[in-house]
Amino acid sequence: MNDPQNGADPFGWFAQLALGHQHFATLMRSTIDAAPLLDERSKAQWGFALRQVLDAMSPKNGLATNPEVLQLALESGGASLVEGARLFLGDLAKGRISMSDDQAFEVGRNLATTPGSVVFENELIQLIQYAPSTARVHKRPLVIVPPCINKFYILDLQPENSLVAHAVAAGHTVFLLSWRNVGKAQGQLTWDDYVEQGVLQALSVARRIRRCDKVDTLGFCVGGTLLASALAVAAARGEQPAASVTLLTTMLDFAETGELGLMVDEASVAAREASIGRGGLLHGRELAQVFAALRANDLIWPYVVNGYLKGQAPRAFDLLFWNGDDTNLPGPMYCWYLRNTYLENRLREPGGTVQCGVPVDLSRIEVPAFVYASREDHIVPWQTAYASTRLLGGQTRFVLGASGHIAGVINPPAKRKRNYWTADVAPDAQAWLDGAQSVDGSWWPAWTEWLGAHAGAMVAAPRQVGNAEFTAIEPAPGRYVKERAE
Repeated sequence: MNDPQNGADPFGWFAQLALGHQHFATLMRSTIDAAPLLDERSKAQWGFALRQVLDAMSPKNGLATNPEVLQLALESGGASLVEGARLFLGDLAKGRISMSDDQAFEVGRNLATTPGSVVFENELIQLIQYAPSTARVHKRPLVIVPPCINKFYILDLQPENSLVAHAVAAGHTVFLLSWRNVGKAQGQLTWDDYVEQGVLQALSVARRIRRCDKVDTLGFCVGGTLLASALAVAAARGEQPAASVTLLTTMLDFAETGELGLMVDEASVAAREASIGRGGLLHGRELAQVFAALRANDLIWPYVVNGYLKGQAPRAFDLLFWNGDDTNLPGPMYCWYLRNTYLENRLREPGGTVQCGVPVDLSRIEVPAFVYASREDHIVPWQTAYASTRLLGGQTRFVLGASGHIAGVINPPAKRKRNYWTADVAPDAQAWLDGAQSVDGSWWPAWTEWLGAHAGAMVAAPRQVGNAEFTAIEPAPGRYVKERAE
């Protein structure tokens, strides 16, 4: 072995450090795997915790153990370390690690710019109606329910990667919920409030504006869980407000929730219920830290090394800017969600939950469904998303996209990137995959073709948004989405 002190190999010591770290990691993982007193869930929990420690201990993440950091410090005369300290202090004041140039983007200026207006608002939501870009549109509008744990503009980043703009260009009148970034005044809101005042209210307003008995619907992530809950509540009341439902990376059956599920047990849920279950907030920053920990080597350590150790400010990246725009949740709503889905998995059971005063049965959603999942999703495992095909009551199409939870969804056709798989619904996820065919490019055109078949006849596009009952309140994207988390 070369000695770094004799000049034969100036980086031999760093190579030994890296090799030692690898050996230590292998030893620790094998120790957990061989532990006789741990069940599989406990082993997975210990494995997750070990990964966090091993990632933090990696030599590449240390000032004195990363040769590139030391070389850059020498070449810059220490300027890189001074700049890194400045970036660290700036992030310390913000309370989070910067992943994008925060000054490069502004919601409403170069993000969320698809033209439209807010046509309804209450304490919880603003409802945006987007202006048509075609002379004729489908009779039935599309109502989009984004996740309430993030801002809606992930679906309307910039014109070239906006799912909203794509749907508008395909001749759909698009309505979209903008969830309020709740503060202390909304800390009492419940899951039922999100279903009733949020989703069901939006469906009602869209139907009244467009004067139609049914609308097409789309839910993304937990927005899909809320949408399915709302449609099941409506069905229990003898109503069918949807002509179709699209679910993007959504869980309805929480039997297999990946590493997120490892963080949920009776003790942790009970502690949440005791602290914020009757009122209070789950702060968005806490949620962001949890999601970042799932992919620490992608969402934490590269920004620590490049920023604080090398003094390199993050580049402008719209998706990562959105990722850092934290959103709060009301404590009662969040606690209900944790207990009834991740912990007890009751949503999948007919009558397993009572929402808005009625027992919920997802099989009563008897409309065509388009279920999309991403193959490398670390938040919603694709096999779990596939389980929705067995719960919904209508004819279902399942499509599997490449990449992860966000990048798989936001894959515009113009980019000519990735691929997706399609096949008829099979008894289980593996059987479906065995028979699936790969198609190059984005899944968006396949979805808009499917959606067009359920959206009704083409009619003249409306000359203005809203109607006499619901007039324009303010231009899109509205003020709710611009509220920053406390």
